[in-house]
Amino acid sequence: MSLSSDYNYSLQGNMDEKKKQVMDQVKAELALAQAHELINKMNEKCFAKCILKPGHKMENSEMNCIDRCVLKYMEAWNVVSRTYLSRVRREGQSLDGGI
Repeated sequence: MSLSSDYNYSLQGNMDEKKKQVMDQVKAELALAQAHELINKMNEKCFAKCILKPGHKMENSEMNCIDRCVLKYMEAWNVVSRTYLSRVRREGQSLDGGI
């Protein structure tokens, strides 16, 4: 290898590493945004369903309803997330195989 090709190889390696870092940061920010969305939607939906008369204190029935609602919402979110990730992986593999 010549000196210029060594330099080009080194530059390409640095660019690849920077691309990976940016992609990792974008993935982390996307995950955080999705977590915020989950919490906001869950709060909105479960509050509307379970808290019929807002007051100074939550009734036991309201607390039980909130517990069940949050649990169901989280389970549904997890099922959808796993299914979506599985589909994305399958499609990614089929694209890789087609090249």
